[in-house]
Amino acid sequence: MSEPQPQLEGTPLIKPSSTDHPLYESVVEACRTVYDPEIPVNIFDLGLVYTIDIDPENAVKITMTLTAPGCPVAGEMPGWVADAVEPLEGVKHVDVDITWDPPWGMDMMSDEARLELGFM
Repeated sequence: MSEPQPQLEGTPLIKPSSTDHPLYESVVEACRTVYDPEIPVNIFDLGLVYTIDIDPENAVKITMTLTAPGCPVAGEMPGWVADAVEPLEGVKHVDVDITWDPPWGMDMMSDEARLELGFM
């Protein structure tokens, strides 16, 4: 078994999203329809969606996290996200992976989410 590669200095912990892909904005909007049941803010504005990677064949891979490892919907949330994104016109396939690295923090929320939750 190979040793894990050391984190290169300056390498982002979160892989960049395919922001220039024509489907990117539609995928973001679909993610905004999914809510953490305990927080009245969508998962995208909460900062739970780390990466939206769309390949040239329009297969979408979403890497996301949850607010806490003990989140009661941990097993269901990836399915909710896939169900929101898969029906989009042009999307070939959706994979949703949960990661705990880096851990989610309140600093990952959008300004809109902070305002909605009374943190601004």
